[in-house]
Amino acid sequence: MIDLIAVESSNVMAIGYADGVLAVKFRGGTLYEYRGVPPEVHAALMAAASKGSFLARHVVRNSAYQVMKIAPTRA
Repeated sequence: MIDLIAVESSNVMAIGYADGVLAVKFRGGTLYEYRGVPPEVHAALMAAASKGSFLARHVVRNSAYQVMKIAPTRA
């Protein structure tokens, strides 16, 4: 399990990263893993003023990354 760090965002609750896997827990409680994400994308996400907008533009819409819905979890 990747350790998650709480972030300030209206849509994203926490983000984690390890060995090319970006883990994102959304406010609704669902956890996703995006595989194949370079470390510089993770760094840019953590520095972004809007985590949700950055995710949508640079991760979610990027077909190069394999996405896995882990499970809805309690928030």
